[in-house]
Formats: sequence, structure tokens, C-alpha cells
Amino acid sequence: MKISASTKGLIISVITVLVAFGIYNFFLAKKNYYLVDNPTENTFYFTINNGTENIISAGQKVHVDLKKGKNEIKVFDGQKKMLYDSGFVVNKNRGLLNIAHRDYYINEQFYGYGLNKDSLIAARKQTNIDGKLYLNAPVHFNKLYTDAFYYNIDEKYDGIVKNIQKVESRTKIFRKEDFLNYYKEYYQFK
Repeated sequence: MKISASTKGLIISVITVLVAFGIYNFFLAKKNYYLVDNPTENTFYFTINNGTENIISAGQKVHVDLKKGKNEIKVFDGQKKMLYDSGFVVNKNRGLLNIAHRDYYINEQFYGYGLNKDSLIAARKQTNIDGKLYLNAPVHFNKLYTDAFYYNIDEKYDGIVKNIQKVESRTKIFRKEDFLNYYKEYYQFK
């Protein structure tokens, strides 16, 4: 059986689309998930929506399943004494549960072709962290739950500018110490 030129072209096109889709799905697509983070030196036990009991050790982060809408969490200390029982609302496809109520900072980074990053950042408000002022208005967070960011604590900012025609920005949540280290490394004004 002989295959016509148009059939060969169709087959090549379909294979190309499938390969492109596979590359995007396995290497480029951003995964959506929820994290429980413990930046302290303590161990905690917790249950979400009366499910199974989970343990989170010092400095650990754990992926959890949450449903959109209202959720409940019970948090216990290392001796399994209840610390609190609380509810929170999930609106987005990724989020962070701060069961230890520690300090986090949500920072915004700008992307774009010919972007004057220094002038954009300098024009924004400053945030006081431990008596020192930090540019670019990083947002302080220490409540139980947030989904007001794009990159979670275990993700990095994009290294590639995706749309060079306009200025875009992405937010990332950092543990306090990680933010201070990032700020020192990234924000070097001349």
C-alpha cells in the first residue's frame, strides 16, 4: 500500500504536535500543588478535613491534597497535644499552609524586554524587616494559609522571559531567611 504525500504530511504533523505536547507536559508545565511547611525546629502532627494523621519534621515541607472551598486543619505538637483547630478557604490551584505561623515574604519580580528593573523597584514602597528597609514592597505573611503567589517556596522564578512585548511580573513566597538571602543576592543596586 502506497501512502500519498498529503497523508505523510498529516502523519508528520500529528507526530510533531504529540512530541511538542509531551515536551510541554513533562518539562515545561507548571505543576499545581499545596504545601504544608515547617521552618521551625519542632515536629508537628496534623490532620486535614478529618483525614489521616500526618507528621512534619523540622525544616520539612509536605505535599497535601486540598479541595477548593472550605477546609479544616487540626495541628498537634510533638507530644500530640492539640495546638489549634482552624478552618481556611482555598481559592486557587496552589497554596501554602503555615502551621507554625512563622514569617514569610511574598516578593514580586518583573520580566520584560528593555526593562529598567531598578527604577520599577525603587518607585515602590519599602518594607521594614527587623529594623532594615527592603525595596520592592515584599508582603509580610504569617497567617495559616495563603494562595496569593505564583511560585511556592520550593520553586524558582522563571529564567526565561516569555513575552518580550510587555512588562510582566510573578510573585513568589519565601521563608523569611530565604527571602533575606535572595534579596542580598538579587537586588544589587548600582
